[in-house]
Amino acid sequence: MRTKQMIHQKVQNKTLLYAHVFHLFCSIFQEVQKAASLFFMYSDLSSMIPSLIVTLLLVAYSDQRGRKITNILPLIGSLVYTLSFLAVSFFELNLYLLIAASFVSALFGGIGTMLGGCFSYVADLCEDSKQKTLRMAVVDMMIGLLAGVASISTGYFLHAVGFNWPFFTSAIFQVVNLLYAIFILEETRVIDRSETVACCQAMQKLVCGIYNLFAGGSSQRKWILVLLIVTFSSLSFVNTGGLSMITLYELNEPLCWSEILLGYGAAASTSIFITSFVGVYLFSLCLSNTAIAFIGMLSVAISMFMTAFAKTTLIMFLVRIPAMFAIMPFPVLRSMMSKVISKSEQGALFACVAFTENLSTNGSSAVFSRIYAATVAWCPGFIFMLGAGLCIIPISLLGMLIHSDFVSHSSILRCFHSLDSNDTQALLSEDGTEASHDPPEA
Repeated sequence: MRTKQMIHQKVQNKTLLYAHVFHLFCSIFQEVQKAASLFFMYSDLSSMIPSLIVTLLLVAYSDQRGRKITNILPLIGSLVYTLSFLAVSFFELNLYLLIAASFVSALFGGIGTMLGGCFSYVADLCEDSKQKTLRMAVVDMMIGLLAGVASISTGYFLHAVGFNWPFFTSAIFQVVNLLYAIFILEETRVIDRSETVACCQAMQKLVCGIYNLFAGGSSQRKWILVLLIVTFSSLSFVNTGGLSMITLYELNEPLCWSEILLGYGAAASTSIFITSFVGVYLFSLCLSNTAIAFIGMLSVAISMFMTAFAKTTLIMFLVRIPAMFAIMPFPVLRSMMSKVISKSEQGALFACVAFTENLSTNGSSAVFSRIYAATVAWCPGFIFMLGAGLCIIPISLLGMLIHSDFVSHSSILRCFHSLDSNDTQALLSEDGTEASHDPPEA
């Protein structure tokens, strides 16, 4: 009897010890989650302002001096950032050196600068609107596909050899890309050496164009344009903020994903780019642009709400199913904004859109990281419930645009459907009436 009591006491002591160790491990892991989210916030803030300024300058400058610069400089910045990761990992340096590296790399532009340059390059090579849309859709699909392949391979790579070799391999690929962009990639813009435009002059011209975009025209046009830009920015804020927290959420308990599972999850997430653009192509055959945008916004909201309550690996993968159309609203809203203004104002419009998009995406990562750090201890999924609720803002704004008294029924219908590839005028003229789309007289 005494022996049984001793055994029972030992088992009880071990159980209490294991419970204490598990509780201590959970507390430490939650502290790591908080520190990681704050680190991401500081890194995003350090790169946000220089990246915004450089993006505006390079996009404006590429109209005068060619598109290659918008690819070369961001590649240099990305290479510097990757080498910084390699140095910190190899020499076991302070992680906060990466924040300084993030700031330095942002001085060369960011991923937004490079993508803007790539799409401008494609646009220069296209002869009509249909060809341009098709080629840009192919570019987006390739980005999503290759990102998924990279995510899967990176998980196995990290599990097999650690962090140093993946960073080194990434640096090698970026050097190859940089050499290709410098020596092989052909320029699409004819550079006039006699007309040299300084960066400050290009920035001044860009600011004037943005000012005229909102100062000129009718109140009706300005109302539509502002609503569309705010809708686009608010949706970008919610979508990017939620995506930036996915990895931390998957690392936290009860999921506790490994590197390989993270790779599969990231691949499933990046495949959303492919399914979204396939959805745009198919839905555009039978639905209006507004319906496509609403479907995409609902896709974002539903997927975030499901993520908040995902407690198993299976459910976390199933979350990607309602998110398969989450990217659809972005090309649709860009198209709608482009139709509101004339051809001569397209550059100013997309410079403004790029600025607000970068501002909202960088700001959302910082805000969502701070909120996640404050709520991870008592409700890790709270940040996704908040994101699902914030989706009401872009949905409501798009609804305001449809039912606004400022917009006539015929204008709305034309705005939400595709224009002919030969259209060169704005949807609304300066006096607020519908612009004529008859071909100009010879």
